[in-house]
Amino acid sequence: MDQKYLTVSALTKYIKYKFDTDENLKKVFIKGEISNFKAHSTGHFYFSIKDETSRISAIMFSASAKKLNFIPEEGMKVLVEGKISVFEGTGNYQIYVDDIIEDGIGSLYIAFQQLKEKLEKEGLFDNKYKQPIPKIPSKIGIVTAPTGAAIKDILSTIKRRYPNVETYLFPALVQGENAAIDITKKIKQASNYDLDVLIVGRGGGSFEDLNSFNAEIVARAIFDCKIPVISAVGHEIDYTIADFVADLRAPTPTAAAELAVPNIIDLNHNINQYKIRLNESVYKKISFSSLYLDSIKNSYVIKNPLIMYENKKQSLDLIIDRINNILSYKVKTSREYLDSIKKNYILNNPSIIYSNELQRVFIFKEKINTIIKYNIKTSREYLESIKKNYILNNPKVLYKNYIIELDNLITKLEIINPVSILKKGYSVTYKDDILIKSIKDIKNNDNLKLRFNDGYANVTVENIGD
Repeated sequence: MDQKYLTVSALTKYIKYKFDTDENLKKVFIKGEISNFKAHSTGHFYFSIKDETSRISAIMFSASAKKLNFIPEEGMKVLVEGKISVFEGTGNYQIYVDDIIEDGIGSLYIAFQQLKEKLEKEGLFDNKYKQPIPKIPSKIGIVTAPTGAAIKDILSTIKRRYPNVETYLFPALVQGENAAIDITKKIKQASNYDLDVLIVGRGGGSFEDLNSFNAEIVARAIFDCKIPVISAVGHEIDYTIADFVADLRAPTPTAAAELAVPNIIDLNHNINQYKIRLNESVYKKISFSSLYLDSIKNSYVIKNPLIMYENKKQSLDLIIDRINNILSYKVKTSREYLDSIKKNYILNNPSIIYSNELQRVFIFKEKINTIIKYNIKTSREYLESIKKNYILNNPKVLYKNYIIELDNLITKLEIINPVSILKKGYSVTYKDDILIKSIKDIKNNDNLKLRFNDGYANVTVENIGD
């Protein structure tokens, strides 16, 4: 009996292939309880997920584990997302986990993701709508609970860093059924005040505790707020919809206060530096001006003011001499020009111009008479030659020549006329009114039209040969 035996590795690879190519196993969602949890030194999580009757091994690699905002624990009820595959080393199938959500907040988390995706598509998270936070505000509004660590941390930080600023508290519910409505109301109320910055947030808590800041009405109130908004919800690992919509996200309420106001120590240091630089600049300016003033005071001209008058007087004398020289030269040259005109031969003998022009008129008259006589002579000779022309005296000869030339043209046209060839027994073939010039232009069963000298015939191609 000839059987083909597989190795264990080959069988395992085949089973793994089946798992990996099954579309239903590429993305699965499992609900259960964590057991045998182990956080490896590499950052990977190894555990099992079980219910009342079954369990499945699970692994979550470090890249995915780092994204969690909590550490899974033994016995924790969870919702798990991942794919099913086979680990070839043991042949066991297991789930490779991409994400874990604590059971009980699963529906809240799904709603969070859906709202986040919706608002992001609408553009509420776009940076182009983010307002800059003023560097030195004078009035800061705070929307949070009136009691608790958050308001204490914010106020103490602001007082320590920049006590000159005025703070306005808009007490709001930050947890519970009506919290989102109250937060929205207080944000709109704060918008009516002349504030430079508005801090909206609360202290840390579970995902359910922070869920008021995931409400759509809160997000839209922050987006519509004309005052720059800093969100300060929970701890550094916590993210809410308010964080994405706000103009600036702070990891904690304390950090929000630090981002909202400058450090007065730094400001005083900067002011002192500006004072030093300003004093140095003023001192340099005064020193330079003093040196310049001293140089003017010690100037030779200032000490001897008559020198300036004498120099200007001497310059004026030079200018007067130049003007006199120019005027004298102009007068001299004008007189010389006038004398040359007075001595001109033509002005002294004006009749010479008349005699010269009269002579030119006589010459032109002779030339014109000569040209007229020549044109009359040549015109008479041309007229006599026309009268003696043979064709004019014999017009029938011209007609006969035209008839002979016309007959020659008709003969040539008859020779090159393609229809004349048909009289010799030739024919012309057309296909769809197009002239056929080659056997390559037709095929079997084509309908053709043949033109003869005295008519047409329709034919069908049965065979094509060389």
